[in-house]
Amino acid sequence: MSTTSYTRKDVDAKWVVVDLAGKPLGRVATEIADILRGKNKASYTPNADTGDFVVAINASQLKLTGKKMTDKIYYRHSGYMGGLKERTAQEQMDRNPVLIVQKAVKGMLPKNALSRTIISKLKVYAGAEHPHGAQNPQQKA
Repeated sequence: MSTTSYTRKDVDAKWVVVDLAGKPLGRVATEIADILRGKNKASYTPNADTGDFVVAINASQLKLTGKKMTDKIYYRHSGYMGGLKERTAQEQMDRNPVLIVQKAVKGMLPKNALSRTIISKLKVYAGAEHPHGAQNPQQKA
């Protein structure tokens, strides 16, 4: 018996559409992270980018359970002294719901150079329209 090691060129990357409308953030973020890494395939290789492209639509209709809309805080820093900025999840959802999904998925990927390549295969859109129709994306069941 021998173990087959796959590389990026050995795996045929597909495009998958995930509808976020009415779904909890953490549940869809883990699902998206698994698809991006390729953990849903038999050809999964931890040290190679063997995953698929993901188009996430309806990010503005995402659900957060409990009191997370008011209690969850997103931080960013300007780089200057005293430059820590914060927003609640509701403020962030009103301004740019795409960043909420991107940040959740990025936090579920490994912290290395490979994850920076993998996160570039995630395309998130606030509405139902996306410009990736030419790639013939398949709907995630």
